[in-house]
Amino acid sequence: MDADALTDARRAEWERLEELSRAPLDGTGVDELIVRYRAASADLADLKTSVGDSPQGAYLSTILVRARLRLTGASDNILTLTGRFFSRQLPAALYQLRWTTLVVAVVFIAISVGTAAWISADPALLATLGPPDLLEQYAEESFTGYYTENPAAVFMGMVWTNNAWIALQCVLFGITGIWPVNVLVQNAMGLGVSGAVMAAHGRADVMILYILPHGLLEMTSIFVAGAAGLHLFWSWVSPGHRSRAEALAAQGRALATVAIGLVFALFLAGLVEGFVTGWALPWPVKIGIGAAALAVFLIYMLVVGRRAHRLGETGDLVEYEAGTPRLVAG
Repeated sequence: MDADALTDARRAEWERLEELSRAPLDGTGVDELIVRYRAASADLADLKTSVGDSPQGAYLSTILVRARLRLTGASDNILTLTGRFFSRQLPAALYQLRWTTLVVAVVFIAISVGTAAWISADPALLATLGPPDLLEQYAEESFTGYYTENPAAVFMGMVWTNNAWIALQCVLFGITGIWPVNVLVQNAMGLGVSGAVMAAHGRADVMILYILPHGLLEMTSIFVAGAAGLHLFWSWVSPGHRSRAEALAAQGRALATVAIGLVFALFLAGLVEGFVTGWALPWPVKIGIGAAALAVFLIYMLVVGRRAHRLGETGDLVEYEAGTPRLVAG
C-alpha cells in the first residue's frame, strides 16, 4: 500500500473526523463521528500493517485519539473540578438543605431558651449545677475569660477543629438518624445551662454579646450539618423509585460535599471567634463582623445555591464520575 496515496484519498474524511472531534454535536453528528472513527481506525490498521510506523500513521493516530476522547469522555483537570465544586456542587447541596436547616435552628433555639428559662427560674435546679461561689465565678470571670485565656491563633485552631468535628459527626453518622439529633440536643441543652447560670447572675446580656459575633455563622453551620445528617438518614428510609443503596449513595456523595464546605465555613467562624470576639472592639463592630460573615454564607447557600439548583445541580458527582443511573419507568 502507498501511504501517500491512501492519505490523499482519505484526507477529506480524516479532516472531517477532526472537525467533528472539536465541534458541538447533536445526535446526527455523534452518529457521523462514530462512523468516521471506525473508518479511520481501519485506515490506520491498513497503514500499520503495510508500512509500519509512518508520518501519515502518526497524523491519523492523533486525530483518532482526539475523537476517542470525545466519545468516551475524559476527567477534567483539577482547576475545572475545583471551580465546579465551589460554584455549583457545594451551593446546590447546601440549597437543598435550606428548609430542614430552618427547622433545626428553630428547634435548637427553643430547646436552649426553654432549658435556660426552666433552670434559672428554679433555685433548687440551679443549685444542682454546682456550689454558689463556683457558679458566680463562671458568670463573672470564666465565661468571658474563655475567649482570651489562649493566644488568638491557638484559640481559633481549637474551636475550629472542635466545631468541624461536631459537624462531621452530624453528617457522617447521620445515617443512624439518632446521632445528629443527640449531638444537637446535647449542645442546645449545654448552651441553655450556661444561659441559666449567666441569667441567674444578671449577665445574660454579656453572654449574648460574646456569642453573637462568631455564633451567628458557627451555629448556622452546625444547623446545616444536622440537617445534612437527617437528609442522609431519610434517603434510605424513603428512597423513592431508587433502591436504598442507590439513594443512600447519591445523597451520601452530595452531603459529603456539604461536610467539606462546612470545614471552610467553620474556619471563618473560628477566625471571628479567635480574633474578634475577645478583642477590645466596640460590640456593634464585633456583631457587625459576625453578621457580615453569616450574610456571606447565606448568600452563597440561598442565592448561588438557587442558581446552581436551577441548572440541575444536586451536589452529587456528574454522571461521568458517579456512573450512569439506572432508568426506572413510572
